[in-house]
Amino acid sequence: MIRKNTQDRTRSGATLRSYVTGFALSIYFTLTAYLLAVRHALFNRTLVLVLAGLALVQFVVQLLFFLHLGTETKPRWKLMVFLFMIMVVMVLVFGSLWIMSNLNYRMTPDQINSYMNSQSAL
Repeated sequence: MIRKNTQDRTRSGATLRSYVTGFALSIYFTLTAYLLAVRHALFNRTLVLVLAGLALVQFVVQLLFFLHLGTETKPRWKLMVFLFMIMVVMVLVFGSLWIMSNLNYRMTPDQINSYMNSQSAL
């Protein structure tokens, strides 16, 4: 029974080597993004584009090495999980942007000035 389970994992692409490779690539892309952001290595707009690109590459690495998208025997289930994940991420990102925009719109000039004064006092 254990041997059969191990063979199934190997056929589906879930080997220790693939997990270690995916982990190493994830760490590399995370550290690269962190160091670029902390050291301000690029100008603002370029930095944002490079960070978004690194996030997209990390997303693909996670899909390939951890979710094994494309190597499974029943792709419909993983596709549904993937689409649900995309929906959740979109709700989080666009919901956060909407909330921040709404708060910015509703903030009065007096509130902005008092906030700026309290920040400069620190």
